[in-house]
Amino acid sequence: MKLIVGLGNPGRRYEATRHNVGFDCLAGVARALDAGRSSARFDADFFDCTWQGERILLVRPLTYMNLSGQSVRKFADFFRIPLPEILVICDDLALPPGKIRLRPGGSSGGQKGLQNICQMLGSTDIARLRIGIGATPAGWDTADYVLSRLGDDDRGAIDDAIVRAIEAVKCWVAEGMGPAMNRFNAPPEKNSNRSSENT
Repeated sequence: MKLIVGLGNPGRRYEATRHNVGFDCLAGVARALDAGRSSARFDADFFDCTWQGERILLVRPLTYMNLSGQSVRKFADFFRIPLPEILVICDDLALPPGKIRLRPGGSSGGQKGLQNICQMLGSTDIARLRIGIGATPAGWDTADYVLSRLGDDDRGAIDDAIVRAIEAVKCWVAEGMGPAMNRFNAPPEKNSNRSSENT
């Protein structure tokens, strides 16, 4: 069984904001896996589906970003999901819009939701798929920036990144972290043909 978590903040005021690209990507994964209807449990919306013989839980914590780990810990404990079978999808300020990066673990990079998940699970060895939203512009407060809505300048790039991220999630489920990193951590133009072959 695998647990895939998309991070964001609940409520209409946060829809289409940079900080909610994890939610947006998870919704796309649910559609791609034909996951059906969501249910509510452990302070989250979640889908319980099977894809290529693997049972998968797609979880969207509704605790607000900074407390995401509370929900994730409950799912991991109840379903007895080991850490290597967990993947977190989140936004990242250090990556430019349009860039995605998979890693098997490491620092949270200041992403509060990922940080809380690592704290609640007692490990930084939590796989993550980061979607770039670009650095905070000069003169902006970082909190205001991540909670701002995507503009026309970067909406297209982030939409494209989410499409690639969905394929990266499918690759991680089917083939593991190594092949997924090799295929999707390269710049988009270098693997666009391979990505299309695996859709």
